[in-house]
Amino acid sequence: MTAWTEPSVDDPFGVHNLPLCATRDGWVGVRIGDLILNLGAAEEGGLVDAGGAFTRASTLNRFLAAGRPTWTRVRAQLTDLFTGPRLAGKAELLHPVDGTALALPFEVADYVDFYSSEHHANNLSRLFRPDSPSLLPNWKELPVGYHGRAGTVVVSGTDIPRPHGQRKAPDEERPGYGPSRRLDIEAELGFVVGTPSSGPIDVDDFREHVFGAVLVNDWSARDIQAWEYQPLGPFLGKSFATSISPWVVPLDALEPARTEAPVQHPPVLDYLREAERYTYIIRFEVFWNGTLVAQPPYEGVYWTPAQQLAHLTANGAWARTGDLYASGTISGPTPEQTGSFIERTWNGAQPVRLDDGTTRSFLLDGDTVTISATARGPGGPADAAMIGFGEVRGTVVTRV
Repeated sequence: MTAWTEPSVDDPFGVHNLPLCATRDGWVGVRIGDLILNLGAAEEGGLVDAGGAFTRASTLNRFLAAGRPTWTRVRAQLTDLFTGPRLAGKAELLHPVDGTALALPFEVADYVDFYSSEHHANNLSRLFRPDSPSLLPNWKELPVGYHGRAGTVVVSGTDIPRPHGQRKAPDEERPGYGPSRRLDIEAELGFVVGTPSSGPIDVDDFREHVFGAVLVNDWSARDIQAWEYQPLGPFLGKSFATSISPWVVPLDALEPARTEAPVQHPPVLDYLREAERYTYIIRFEVFWNGTLVAQPPYEGVYWTPAQQLAHLTANGAWARTGDLYASGTISGPTPEQTGSFIERTWNGAQPVRLDDGTTRSFLLDGDTVTISATARGPGGPADAAMIGFGEVRGTVVTRV
């Protein structure tokens, strides 16, 4: 049994955060410090009122579908609960984070991945199209993206079997079939839709539909992708696995980390023009077998999550509760700020040295990648509360 002690103000999972999760034991919870409150039991006990969305719920979908008025009300209730006396004597509702098996926090309805970091797009162009313009004509006119597979989104800690597919090396006359030789990662930020729509979503209605954010590793088989992606884009090189963190950080928690988004030129079309154009200051860390190899900055991403949501529904497609859409690879201007290994090692030409003395260009079986992130307000003052996302982790294994 765990005694309740309010976490310190500098805890990245303090009362200013309150990320939600689901457990393998079939209940949903909210993290406070190093503890998880069982929200279903708390609702049954009258400590919170989510309109029954937590009661006997094994995923967050019912709560996500309840909409922003419910999200706001419950967040206020939880804040009062964790800063007042009502948890005294309720230790049976609290579970330590360590030792609690976490599950996919929500049932994924659809999955969309974008390509919205200008540094990432420029890097790939320099690698693969050195004699062509760095960006294709449409890149600054719309958020480029593709639809992935919801069924292969997995929670952090799930092993990733090495994907198989067709791949053709430049010196080979015909393709062969087999395991990917150039397995990679993509460090991204994912956004979780709660309130569904019946058609297009206005660019300024982003917060009415999106509840929060998760960390994403969109695993990528670069050799399979290179052979198959023309003319229709990513397919088997991407669809085998996408890992997400178990904690869904509410947009409300990210408010202190809001900052101006990059200036867009040329001016975007009206349906993508935001009344208030903002993004979030979030710093990622990418670890390869425990070695810190990159620190991508999210705030430099060219297309905002509001524009991405507006564009993916602009043709009349509706959004559903549990839709997940990701930023695309997050990269900054230096090699140490890149969110993929194809950039970090410059397509294998500049391998990275790990702390154990070995070097890597692409992932080997047995390699573990861990991506973590924190958000903080502009300027990062020492007294500003840090918002933690936890981590998304996966180990590459040989496919049986």
